Amino acid sequence: MNRSPVAGWKKTFFIIWFGQAFSLFGSELVQFALVWYLTKQTGSASVLAMASFVALLPKVFLSPFIGALIDRWNRQRVMIFADLAIACFTLILVLVFWLGEVQIWHIYAIMFMRALGSSFHWPSMQASTSLMVPKEKLSSISGWNQTLQGAMGILAPMAAALLLDVLPMQGILAIDIITAFIAITPLLFVTIPQPVQISDQPILSGARDLLRDVKQGFQYLSHWKGMLYLIAIATILNFLLNPGYTFTPLLVKDYFNLGAFELSLIEAMFSIGMIAGGLVLGAWGGFKKKILTILVGILGVAFSTALIAAAGVNQFYLAVVGMSISGFMMPIVNGPFYAVLQTHVEPDIQGRVFTLVSSLATGMMPISMLVAAPVAEWIGIRGWLALAAAGCFLIGASGFFIPDLINLEDSQYRSEKLSHQDLG
Repeated sequence: MNRSPVAGWKKTFFIIWFGQAFSLFGSELVQFALVWYLTKQTGSASVLAMASFVALLPKVFLSPFIGALIDRWNRQRVMIFADLAIACFTLILVLVFWLGEVQIWHIYAIMFMRALGSSFHWPSMQASTSLMVPKEKLSSISGWNQTLQGAMGILAPMAAALLLDVLPMQGILAIDIITAFIAITPLLFVTIPQPVQISDQPILSGARDLLRDVKQGFQYLSHWKGMLYLIAIATILNFLLNPGYTFTPLLVKDYFNLGAFELSLIEAMFSIGMIAGGLVLGAWGGFKKKILTILVGILGVAFSTALIAAAGVNQFYLAVVGMSISGFMMPIVNGPFYAVLQTHVEPDIQGRVFTLVSSLATGMMPISMLVAAPVAEWIGIRGWLALAAAGCFLIGASGFFIPDLINLEDSQYRSEKLSHQDLG
């Protein structure tokens, strides 16, 4: 099977990459605007928890099946139609706001559909990257991706905070539609290499084939014990951290008694940290054993979360510092993780593996939101953050003493790659 990128890979990859940057900007803009709208309209942790819950549902419950489809379909077309679908559903919400008929459930429904489109788009792009980019450049590209996310995380919240004062919600939502079409345009004029097996498979002959493909993805991961440990760690971390960051708007509004500008500032500082972390990772590349880089990053997240929890009502600056450090650590954790997958998983099964890892790692997040909402209203958002910081520290420190985890990439600690015949 051909894993070698085509000649001139930089031109093809970065044309797509820049197009996706516009789409990411539009998505971040809309996400901030909708979350702030829900915060102002309801002031409820439960409403924000439900918004996060519905956005996670496709990733948790549908991703394994989506991954199987991505491995059968042309990934370039999947990205085009996913972006197009997201734009169409956003247009529906534009019309609802324009007519003045918007209700909370409308926002939930469109958040779900946008998340469903993203569940097709993201793994398609990740699986395509390993076929476009040379193996030795994957860690650097992961760093650039994290830098891009950080940059958009700065620009989009600040732009949203400004636009909320001059545009109605439907105007802000319309920007996302425009950026989606900017992202689609490059995909119409370049060719993304596909795994050899795609041309040899039927599109889909029935549910039985789909279930078999999903089973193959589970079997592949079951032979990689170190990765199973890492997924378990990611699951627990998401359970602990996701609610705290989801409730950041309420922390700013109700605890610090501040407004949309300060919320955009704290989110921008998180993104500045991500940019710095991505640049450091791109230049440094991390430790030889990528898992060591990941565990150090987890300990850094524990420290930064503790800073946010410790901030007094007049110490907003301390929360800002903590959020920026947390942002810095995110590429240090995530970049090596994705580089491991892109380096060691065969291209024709990457769609399934990426979506399964995503599904398993985020599987606890909807439950965490349901648990965290009443707990946070009982002990406060800072109380939840303190618990999260303690949990992150215990996980990061204990990870150094698990042999299968520390030797994640060593051949004697993981099975050789399995062929479809072995998995069938």
